[in-house]
Amino acid sequence: MDSDRLDADLEPIGSLSDPTRRRLYVFVSRSSSPVSRDEAADAVGIPRQTAAYHLDRLAAQGLVEIEFSRRTGRTGPGAGRPAKLYRRSQRDHEVSLPPRRYGLAARVLLAAVSSGSVQRRDLVRAARNVGVEIGAAGLERALDDTGYDPVVEEGEIRFRNCPFHALKEDDQRTVCNLNLGLVEGILRGASDVRTAFLEPSDDYCCVRIRD
Repeated sequence: MDSDRLDADLEPIGSLSDPTRRRLYVFVSRSSSPVSRDEAADAVGIPRQTAAYHLDRLAAQGLVEIEFSRRTGRTGPGAGRPAKLYRRSQRDHEVSLPPRRYGLAARVLLAAVSSGSVQRRDLVRAARNVGVEIGAAGLERALDDTGYDPVVEEGEIRFRNCPFHALKEDDQRTVCNLNLGLVEGILRGASDVRTAFLEPSDDYCCVRIRD
């Protein structure tokens, strides 16, 4: 493995070895909306200046993203400067030693589906069967272990993360159906009578769970 590439892969992950920075990252990641420096500082119990420093370092490493917005909703003269807000980055950070390219294998599989060599229904059926095995550990643990980062909002379980996000550009329809099959299987394995359904969103995974 190339040394420069290894350094680039390890640097963002290594930055989370700092306990304060790691706590800030967790807070931002679990927030359903972008957070301000003041909100992050209060949540972690540190001075605002310290929070600002670590948040900007997380942004420089590509672990969080920055946006500017007026929280009051006011515009025009006298509305004040937009607040600097932070949200979890959509970039993937993964290190494998020695190098493993599981994402590449997934892209090959999606290419096979797109070409018709593998039927989409067979892939979804396989995902559902795997989900049943995962769900036997219980719904909450299964969703956490799979990486969905579930949150309950408006009576639904929504997912703040898509485990297959990097593949959506290759074939979003297949990826969404793969997610649906997997979650359906998890519910079945967990003996949960709720229903998984597709509802694509910019802020959440395309699958939700409803009573």
